[in-house]
Amino acid sequence: MIDPVSETLIVETTPIDRSILHDCWNQIGVMGDRSCNQLTTVMHCHDCPVYAEAGDSLLEREPPKNYLDEWINILAETPVEQEENEGDEIVIRTAEAISVMIFRLGNERLAFPVKILQEVTHPCVIQPLPHRSNKLFLGLVNIRGETLLCASLSHLLNLGSHEETVATSSPINTNRMIVAGQGVDKWVFPVDEVHGVYRFHLNELRDAPVVISKAAEAYTEGIINWQGKKVNYLDSELLFYTLNHKIL
Repeated sequence: MIDPVSETLIVETTPIDRSILHDCWNQIGVMGDRSCNQLTTVMHCHDCPVYAEAGDSLLEREPPKNYLDEWINILAETPVEQEENEGDEIVIRTAEAISVMIFRLGNERLAFPVKILQEVTHPCVIQPLPHRSNKLFLGLVNIRGETLLCASLSHLLNLGSHEETVATSSPINTNRMIVAGQGVDKWVFPVDEVHGVYRFHLNELRDAPVVISKAAEAYTEGIINWQGKKVNYLDSELLFYTLNHKIL
């Protein structure tokens, strides 16, 4: 604070009320009218002890109620129950959950576990291989200097041709490519849209009914309800096993 008589800077050593922030820099400092007499000495409010003390007060303030308990639960991965309404159904989410990336192929929503997700990128040129490329194996794709195999999930899951996919998709061009896999076993999959990453409790997985086709059902571990839509949570291990044996 400023002594109005001597016009010298005085830093209080007594405890201050942390709930009140005296932001003099916004009033008479460099972000105010610059009428503070100390600017001729410190040049900028960032070098002023009053500014530093205000910063310390923010770091030393009491945390919000239950703040520490919430972070202890998160770091310890203890269950923290939350009730959410999805239509007429109440879903209880806990810390014991799986993270998945949801994407769209045609009219179908599918999901991969995030642990196998490597990258989501814009469409890249697919270079077909003579006498090798087909409806399942599309060819090679260069992703950041790395040459990867590109396959059609639509064909593997029997979801329809690319032309049918385009006809049923959004008029906005939202095509993406997903790079998924672990280690050197990575594949590129063209998709129509990527919705993002979401978390679900394992108990929310429902048995896969006979949807779309028997092929799609075979690669589905379960069904997830997401924004009122059914999402096929894919069996990534079986899917990559099939690709490696059918193509390589």
